[in-house]
Amino acid sequence: MSKKNATSGYNRGRLLRTAMTVGMLAILFALPYFNHNEYQLDVLVSAGIFAILVLGLNVMTGYCGLLNLGYAAFFASGAYTYAILNVKYGLSFWVSLPACIISAGALGLVFGSCVLRLKGDYLALVTLGFGEITRIALNNMDGLTGGPNGLTLSHPVIRFANKSFDFGIKSLPYYYLSLLALLVTIIIMRRLSNSRFGRAWIAIKEDEVAAACMGINTGKLKLFAFCIGSAIAGFAGWLFAGKQGFVSPESFDFTTSIMLVAMLVLGGIGSISGAIVGALALTIIPELLRPLQEYRMFLFGAIMIIMMLFRPQGLLGGVRIFEEFRPVSERVRQEEDEVLAEDLKQ
Repeated sequence: MSKKNATSGYNRGRLLRTAMTVGMLAILFALPYFNHNEYQLDVLVSAGIFAILVLGLNVMTGYCGLLNLGYAAFFASGAYTYAILNVKYGLSFWVSLPACIISAGALGLVFGSCVLRLKGDYLALVTLGFGEITRIALNNMDGLTGGPNGLTLSHPVIRFANKSFDFGIKSLPYYYLSLLALLVTIIIMRRLSNSRFGRAWIAIKEDEVAAACMGINTGKLKLFAFCIGSAIAGFAGWLFAGKQGFVSPESFDFTTSIMLVAMLVLGGIGSISGAIVGALALTIIPELLRPLQEYRMFLFGAIMIIMMLFRPQGLLGGVRIFEEFRPVSERVRQEEDEVLAEDLKQ
């Protein structure tokens, strides 16, 4: 293929992706005008919040290979930061946003600087323990967090001149707010993925020793990935707390962390679109299975098992992930066949 034809094909593919993205955004923004069901919109809001969380986890696990089984702790940090600032100091939803992101990012910085010397299963176990410690601490700090009773806080309010609009418990404003927040997160993720940081993270994930030999500061970059992923979780926690109007430790337990990992694996580790699809699937499918209440969790588990058996790289997992799941013998045999084919051509 000539260089001109390759460039033309690339431009056509780029235009097609842009057209599909614009079309999808138009459908999403127009959806509430065709669907007035409050419950269904509320499910989509929850799916959007989970999608933001999975995108943050994707930075740690998908890009840098850091398995985090206590990710709900950073989610809780953002949510409780807004709750405390609102209840104790009267700060509004919008003013609290920077503090929520910074608090979760700072927690990731402190925790990550202590544990990122560990790798693999050891890191996963430590993060699991940290998530449980956070939940228990929130349960026992009655004076600050309200303990098991949680904290009731204010919903978002937008003020224009002498008029104000209270989001209240209506699903529609949260739908657009979560959609906007998800778009911002996707843009940040794409920029990071295509930056030198994103390429360095992938190198660390593939072979940390080789990356270090190439001059990459693996320690600092892993810590940076941990901070970015934690800050995104804080962003999602801020949105979650504002929507719920109430936070309690039960919302940030181990099950939440495991569900986030399952969403990432189902959609495709390392894929932005896969993270979103995984979050949507594991939020919407249980709701669709509600009529089959007795068999709902059985069917849910069966779907996950079938998925992992027939498509272990996830729904939208890339070629690299597919290669990682292939047995070494198959990869070696394919390489030998390719070398033999090249020799025959010569």
